[in-house]
Amino acid sequence: MIYRTLKPLCGLAALLMLLPDHAMAGVPQTAQRPVADTLHGATLVDPYRWLEGNGQGEVTDEVAVWTDQQNAYTRQVLDHLPGREALERRLRELMEVPAISAPKMGGPNYFYSRREGGQPQALHYVRDSLDGDDRLLLDPQAIDPTGLTTVAWTAPSNDGALLAFGMYRSGDENSVLYVMDVETRDWLAEEIPGKVGFISWLADNSGFYYRRLEDLDDPYSYTVKLHRLGTHHRQDRVLFRQRDLGFFYGGLDKSDEELERLKTTWGPGASVSRDGKWMAVYYWTGTASLDLWIANLEQWRRSGELKLQPASIGRQGRLGGGMFREDRLYLQNSFAAPNGRVSVIDLANPGYENWRDLVPERADRVIRGTSFARDVVAVNYLAEAHSQISLFDLQGKALGDLDLPGIGSAGLSTEEDRNEAFLVFSSYNMPGSIYHLDLKREGRTLWARPDVPVDPGAIEVKQVWYESRDGTPVSMFIVHRKGLKLDGKNPTILYGYGGFNAALTPAFSATLFPWYEGGGVYAVANLRGGGEYGSAWHEAGMLARKQNVFDDFIAAAEWLIGQGYTSAGQLGIAGGSNGGLLTGAVTVQRPELFAAVISAVPLLDMLRYQDFLMARYWVPEYGSAEDAEQFGFLRAYSPYHNVRPGKKYPAILFTAGENDKRVHPMHARKMTALMQASTASDPQQSPILLWVDRDAGHGAGKPLDLQVRDVADQRIFMMWQLGMSIDEQAGATRP
Repeated sequence: MIYRTLKPLCGLAALLMLLPDHAMAGVPQTAQRPVADTLHGATLVDPYRWLEGNGQGEVTDEVAVWTDQQNAYTRQVLDHLPGREALERRLRELMEVPAISAPKMGGPNYFYSRREGGQPQALHYVRDSLDGDDRLLLDPQAIDPTGLTTVAWTAPSNDGALLAFGMYRSGDENSVLYVMDVETRDWLAEEIPGKVGFISWLADNSGFYYRRLEDLDDPYSYTVKLHRLGTHHRQDRVLFRQRDLGFFYGGLDKSDEELERLKTTWGPGASVSRDGKWMAVYYWTGTASLDLWIANLEQWRRSGELKLQPASIGRQGRLGGGMFREDRLYLQNSFAAPNGRVSVIDLANPGYENWRDLVPERADRVIRGTSFARDVVAVNYLAEAHSQISLFDLQGKALGDLDLPGIGSAGLSTEEDRNEAFLVFSSYNMPGSIYHLDLKREGRTLWARPDVPVDPGAIEVKQVWYESRDGTPVSMFIVHRKGLKLDGKNPTILYGYGGFNAALTPAFSATLFPWYEGGGVYAVANLRGGGEYGSAWHEAGMLARKQNVFDDFIAAAEWLIGQGYTSAGQLGIAGGSNGGLLTGAVTVQRPELFAAVISAVPLLDMLRYQDFLMARYWVPEYGSAEDAEQFGFLRAYSPYHNVRPGKKYPAILFTAGENDKRVHPMHARKMTALMQASTASDPQQSPILLWVDRDAGHGAGKPLDLQVRDVADQRIFMMWQLGMSIDEQAGATRP
């Protein structure tokens, strides 16, 4: 059955004849219980405040029942669409292809993960030489047969004899730290809870520095500690706490208001030299700024007092990779260099005025990462949103560029005690491939590449530029099968993010191939707010300039229509998290421009977002309605506050995770209820759907089965709404 013909005629009504009697029910009804707020002289009425849960944002029994009803409605719609089972079989085949990580190196050992077949989670292995036999270290399913436990991170000791790792369950991202003896696979007694992040092993591997929350219910309670193996973590020595702002800013000219704000940023962190002498301490003051100090750990061990020497205070900019070498710190940063640079800091005199450039800023490229080897600094540039890697020695002499396999996204896995490295490369038409190389020699050897049952050569990738509303040029990648006719009738998915300095670069996705095969177009816009073109590009989409992001996305949609790729009736948009805010905002601003919308784990109530979970981290990016000036621009675009009753809205699929510790599911709940009550569109033609995953959080750590279900949900939703049919026997799509 061809949805392109079916949908304009009668949509879901026609499907009723094809579905079991129980398969369709009406749109769930949601009670309105208006709550009025007055903010800066404006009165706002929230009819669905009760869907936030109790006063602490926790799910009430009533909200749980409502969620069950919405989930049931969504499953009735999506699970019974013709071709759903065939599509899911095809997607499972594509997603069961092995997924392999680039190895981490420690001593003679190589540590990496691999998931293949029906394994719900990646397994973790070690080799004692480059071509040695694989030896299994960690199997999450053996630890938890439900498949809901994932290994979040691993950190081999410098000699490769020990492996620290973090695990969490059901997507809550609250990692618990454990340690394993690599030779025997025995777990040591260490078990440190608290959303632990690893910092560094001690030089003799007798312990490590780490970062954790003192209180899991307080996302602004980070502390940095030193743990000695064989001791209980309650005995761990504290270096500093987020709550102790006097430690960082005592003696500096900071107002009480500023200090209060700093309590709820991303807070503090650290990196440590391999020899254990030096520590770089930083404190995030915003999403585009942080302060930096240097501490001498030898003095701390002698005196018990950690003294901070200011290195950069009060500057706009971010940090990237760094390496301590003797009494110098080589550090990627964007202080006074929006496109990034690599600086050398004399640790005995770390003041900013003493910094010197090793790799100066370039006007034509943006540094997105820096990797450090024994004798080589590898700078990963973005040039027009794709990777180029340039090599330098430790004096800053250019050693040439790495020969990459094509135009795409690249990254390096290195260690500072060797020149050996692993290169990871992918593009829209090239599966992720891992190469082994020596950074001082030419050539590379393929180490791993999945055998994906698709033909990457059958698709075409191009990069285009278009003008946004204010005339700003914006780039966009467009992917489709070769020979596609630009007749304005191609089902098209436009994807975007536009925030937090994140860069969208070419990446391979096997699950998009059924879309391409069916004549679909996939477009990715490099919006302002992202990091594709440096700090200035990011800042152009922050705070009062956030509307630029939405304008860029709307202009991308209009360009695709104007160039004959698609039409408004066959254009869908998708985004998650900040990208869910993006798709929510442009939907209420230009509903006639889109036929289908995916808003995944989104922020949508921008006047209350800061009161939930860890969201005050993001106030420097978005602003807060508590501030009168910021209230004005937030109110102007907040999706939840700009829905208009009686307006025709496109079909929308909202998703949320019940265990999400970043974005509260109240956003998706409230927006679903409001849109269902407000839209003038026929719910059988253009339904408003919500899926709240009870076994997931923001998205990380999902087992394979849940990943397959989620991708199938999103693809079948777009195929149905945009007019792409599925061969129910073969699982192939067709236009």
